[in-house]
Amino acid sequence: MKFEEKIKQKYLHSSGFNLIKNLYFYIQALKSKKFIKKSYSGGAQDLIINYFFKDKKKGIYIDVGCYHPYNGSNTKLLYDKGWSGINIDLDFHTIDFFNFVRKRDENINIAISDTEGEKDLYFFHNRSAINSLSEIRKKEAKEIRKIKTKTLNSVFENSKFKNEKINLISIDVEGYEIEVLKSINLEKYAPEMVVIEFLERDIINNLEFHNQNISAILNSEIYKHMIKNNYNFVNWLHSDLIFVHNSVRN
Repeated sequence: MKFEEKIKQKYLHSSGFNLIKNLYFYIQALKSKKFIKKSYSGGAQDLIINYFFKDKKKGIYIDVGCYHPYNGSNTKLLYDKGWSGINIDLDFHTIDFFNFVRKRDENINIAISDTEGEKDLYFFHNRSAINSLSEIRKKEAKEIRKIKTKTLNSVFENSKFKNEKINLISIDVEGYEIEVLKSINLEKYAPEMVVIEFLERDIINNLEFHNQNISAILNSEIYKHMIKNNYNFVNWLHSDLIFVHNSVRN
């Protein structure tokens, strides 16, 4: 039975108010199915990633702040076509879910920082997308917890992929991106593409406006760090910046 027929049977065998309500759910389900076929990312970043790697059936990614194996994922499309990698998140519930549905991947419950030791975690609740080590979340946080940290160098070098080439790094850690970037040797590993969420620390309450300001990006520590490490800034989608290594040829 086709997807559309299954949805009709589920939602449209009713009357009156329930029919109107269920019709809404029916339309949303169809939209969801159409969307999922195309993209999992929050702003279609994975379509650009997938196109860039269109000729590469297998590869290795590192997804820091992976949050969910489907919703908002920059790596699910790659996984679907045969890629594998490392998914890292602060929340053990997230990693439990990844272990269930991303069995080829190595899924790690750890905080990434540019130094190893212990840091403050600005905590909201379990499964929150905005739990972070960044002080931009300090005022809003429900509590402050201590959490152990590792560098991305250390995590990769102790993973089952340590002898593989890293093709993609995706980072979404709510304002702590530069510390994560500094925790991996980009000169040594030189992934072809790096996708980074861009949140400026001093303007968290004016985020949407600020993220539309190209001068803020070009003057950011993230941009300067990537240019210094031989990357070109090639795209800017939603709140993500996309960089490609200089060694990549069109």
